[in-house]
Amino acid sequence: MPKKILLVEDDAINVKFMKVVLTRKGGFEVLVSEDVDEIVNLAASGELDAILMDISLSRSTHEGQKVDGVFITKLLKQNPATAKVPIILATAHAMFGDRERFLAETGAEHYIAKPIHDPDLFLAEIRKVVPE
Repeated sequence: MPKKILLVEDDAINVKFMKVVLTRKGGFEVLVSEDVDEIVNLAASGELDAILMDISLSRSTHEGQKVDGVFITKLLKQNPATAKVPIILATAHAMFGDRERFLAETGAEHYIAKPIHDPDLFLAEIRKVVPE
């Protein structure tokens, strides 16, 4: 049974690239959503092996407010029903110290800098959180 990853990403090109790499090369089942309620429900379902979370989301809202991946990650980590799902932050915010700051602020398990060019390296980073 393939491992299941939820991809939370607002850039169509990134979605396509990551989804192709994860499904074809990685053998993962990939779900895609930017809807906060759907993300929380999927995380609570117990079916996800990990969430790949973009930090800078442009279209996600929660209770009428515009939210980003940091907000959604904190929301998931504060909820006992969703806290155990590993979250991998994916972001173009890759300045010195950003990795440590984002991981500390959100409680996420891992961090991948974008843009992602190397499919094998990308999969190796995912496998650190979701082993085969």
